[in-house]
Amino acid sequence: MSVSVRIPTILRTYTGGAAEVNAEGETLRDVLRKLDADFPGIGARILDDSGRIRRFVNVYVGEEDVRFADNLDTATPSGVQVSIIPAVAGG
Repeated sequence: MSVSVRIPTILRTYTGGAAEVNAEGETLRDVLRKLDADFPGIGARILDDSGRIRRFVNVYVGEEDVRFADNLDTATPSGVQVSIIPAVAGG
């Protein structure tokens, strides 16, 4: 299943500056594996050492926050947009 992945500005150094890239996979886990294979190192910025989505990174499949769906097992139907959104802190 081909999906588009929106890349936040902070991670665009991994994608050569691309704001959106294509990846394939039936689940979010598959998409992130493909993303890391195509853009080495980006996966470590999204997933922690135990393979879970980092605490301060939000991931959406379509309009759905995967933390409230099936997390990494969330289905990624063809054509859906995956958005990676790091939390922003300020003071």
